Amino acid sequence: MLIKRQSHGDGLPLPSEITPREVFDARRSFMKQMAVASVTGAGLLEFASRDAFAQGAPLAKLAARPNSSYVVMDKQTSFKDASTYNNYYEFGTDKADPAQNAGTLKTRPWTIAIEGEVKKPMTLDIDSLTRLAPLEERIYRLRCVEGWSMVIPWIGYSLSELIKKVEPTSNAKYVEFVTLADKNQMPGIGDRVLQWPYTEGLRLDEANHPLTLLTLGMYGEVLPNQNGAPVRIIVPWKYGFKSAKSIVKIRFLKEQPKTAWNISAPQEYGFYSNVNPNVDHPRWSQASERRIGEDGFFTKKRKTLMFNGYNEVAPLYAGMDLKKFF
Repeated sequence: MLIKRQSHGDGLPLPSEITPREVFDARRSFMKQMAVASVTGAGLLEFASRDAFAQGAPLAKLAARPNSSYVVMDKQTSFKDASTYNNYYEFGTDKADPAQNAGTLKTRPWTIAIEGEVKKPMTLDIDSLTRLAPLEERIYRLRCVEGWSMVIPWIGYSLSELIKKVEPTSNAKYVEFVTLADKNQMPGIGDRVLQWPYTEGLRLDEANHPLTLLTLGMYGEVLPNQNGAPVRIIVPWKYGFKSAKSIVKIRFLKEQPKTAWNISAPQEYGFYSNVNPNVDHPRWSQASERRIGEDGFFTKKRKTLMFNGYNEVAPLYAGMDLKKFF
């Protein structure tokens, strides 16, 4: 299969070029100041209404019991920051685009097909998936490859609960996640930034680790569209792009699956993509990070932790060269 490689001549951003937080904030601040200086009261109302739209309509509550075994003590990121500063290229490549554009996503009805190397393939609707295991609230760090991070209270349960239900065969070595790709709902699908649908994958032992969360909500509510509604994966010791959003298929495979960013830029995005401060992205250091909503431009960056601080996953990679398998 021929895969088109993108260049600046395509008129599109390089796959890994995403607006840095400080540039994004400065631009938003400048735009607001210009609006105040140059528009009437009606114009200000229009600007405010666009900000309100970015927050979205009230979301349904999603009850879950706190799980104290999965709580980081860091200050939580505000819901506003977590829901308006996102990477979700199906809705645009700018950080503000998903919150502005994801209102077109229809999350009901929604089904997830589980197939491949399993004894019990099945298709579950979102309500069945929600009831499959007791919902927990877990406060996880999420580290993005561009050098920023958040701390978010997610709602879901260990993906291993679903894996047990479908009973993988002895041939199953990997798990692939396939996300929705619908041009009618997702304006970014027409762009050639990535190969669609967006796919991600884990080794089976990574998918079975208790930290890997089948995620259905955040901040006590169902997931906002721009955060991957109605179901996504959170893998907190890996960079954020590994946590696939709006999943429609989960496949159990013999061979390592192709993944979206690895296809697009294999020299920049490896299959494993563990948070590793000792392995730089070709264009960014990974040794430090900024916490969204907490660290300003002039604040000294905080040190990035190996495996994002989740050292309990280290045995999964015993004996592996994590610079080679990045």
